[in-house]
Amino acid sequence: MAYLWFKSFHVIGVVAWFAGLFYLPRLFIYHIEAEERQEPIKSALKEEYSRIEKLLYKLIMMPAMIFTIVMAICIIATEPEVLKQTWLHVKLFFVVLLIGFHFYCGRLIRQLETDTCSINSLQMRRINEIPTVLLGLVVLLAIFKNTLPTSLTAWGTAILISIFAIIIQLYARKRRLQKQEELNVSN
Repeated sequence: MAYLWFKSFHVIGVVAWFAGLFYLPRLFIYHIEAEERQEPIKSALKEEYSRIEKLLYKLIMMPAMIFTIVMAICIIATEPEVLKQTWLHVKLFFVVLLIGFHFYCGRLIRQLETDTCSINSLQMRRINEIPTVLLGLVVLLAIFKNTLPTSLTAWGTAILISIFAIIIQLYARKRRLQKQEELNVSN
């Protein structure tokens, strides 16, 4: 019974942590794009984004990450034989990447606050996709374990998802170009 409680709380922790991992890079994009605004709006926006980024990171993301890890350790403690399974080793590798991304976000918060961040909004939009990809891999491993499907249906689904992601990126690029064109016309 303890296993199910730990697993339930682990999932709750993952959801809270990923809410931050998805939202924080989006805030970074807005923070970077605030640089294009005129004063005093630019300073006010950057100050507010810095405040929100720090609160999100310290009050939601950090506790949720720690809670998620503690619950994962509890799950493994109740079922230690799972440590012998290959899928868990691969999943833990991706989790380590997520933890690294989490701390990278903390570094970006400090850089944005001190105006030392050299990443532009387009690069940040790409960085914004990292937690989505890692979440997908972790979930697939957790669901399918050592029986990850390699059938035509699975590959077709992966290809459709990739096409969908490419279409979204192309649409976003089109919108950015239109916005830039509008700015050039108005100047």
